Amino acid sequence: MIKTMVVSIIAFLVCLMTINTVFARTFVSIGTGAVTGVYYPTGGAIAKMLNKKYKKYNIKATVESTGGSVYNVNAVLTGDLDFGIAQADRQYQAYKGLSEWKNKGPQPNLRAVFSIHDEAVTLIASGNSNINTPADLKDKRVNLGNPGSGQLQNAKDVLNIFGLNKNKIKAEYIKAVEAPHLLQDERIDAFFFTVGHPNGNIQEAASGRIKIKIVPIVGKQISKLIKDAPYYSKTTIPLEYYDNLLNKEDIDTIGIKATLVTASNINEDVVYALTKEVFDNFESFKKLHPAYKTLTKENMLKGLTAPLHKGAIKYYKESGLIKFVPENSIK
Repeated sequence: MIKTMVVSIIAFLVCLMTINTVFARTFVSIGTGAVTGVYYPTGGAIAKMLNKKYKKYNIKATVESTGGSVYNVNAVLTGDLDFGIAQADRQYQAYKGLSEWKNKGPQPNLRAVFSIHDEAVTLIASGNSNINTPADLKDKRVNLGNPGSGQLQNAKDVLNIFGLNKNKIKAEYIKAVEAPHLLQDERIDAFFFTVGHPNGNIQEAASGRIKIKIVPIVGKQISKLIKDAPYYSKTTIPLEYYDNLLNKEDIDTIGIKATLVTASNINEDVVYALTKEVFDNFESFKKLHPAYKTLTKENMLKGLTAPLHKGAIKYYKESGLIKFVPENSIK
């Protein structure tokens, strides 16, 4: 009798464990940026892909609108987020212990998953401001971006190579999404925005009472910047993306990759599933935003400035994409 009861209890526990295994859920969060930018719909699309395959992976993904790159990197490292979208320069600086991470030191647990689109460092100026190059920003009212955003450091980099700093301008530190209103209200003369194009906030700024221009970021200083900070590259903003600009031709500037990051301790199977769904549904992913028009699987493996997560490596090996992965991305 006792033996029968023991066997029954064991059978029940095994059954219960099996049920828990089958229905075990993994909840993952993806940090993005402002809801009007490219990060938010990108995170939403990735979450949708995972949730569509819930029966296969038992993964439920959610998207969070955040303050941007620095916030996302820090939240991933502390475990407040599982994944985050961040500019490649912020990925590089965190991994190396530079900029905002100078006091904390290198962050060796940061991992890359893949790159996404190119983001252009965009300088938008009022047509009344007489700003035609970044050097003309001296003594002007300029929004550099909110603390924790990628564009704040990009703005500082541009100011530096043109012989300026925050003390030589009248600096503001608000979110880029709020800047078009300030420019149209004539409370600022210009603002920086590192973003994929076309962008709704810039379209909004271009449709206002005050005419605007996108200021080219060009010159001999650019070559030195790219040499010193290889995560930058030259890029062009097509004029066709915006109506009513004062510009007469495409705008040359510098750009940087947007990337998806995670931490080394995130479950390998989760990272594998996310990577697989994005790449296996690549053509659908490309249709999300015009910024992805020139996206290829190969260039989604470029611009990675932290080592790849082992879950992503597993998929790239399985799919044959590993041949496009730089050696220094594999740890």
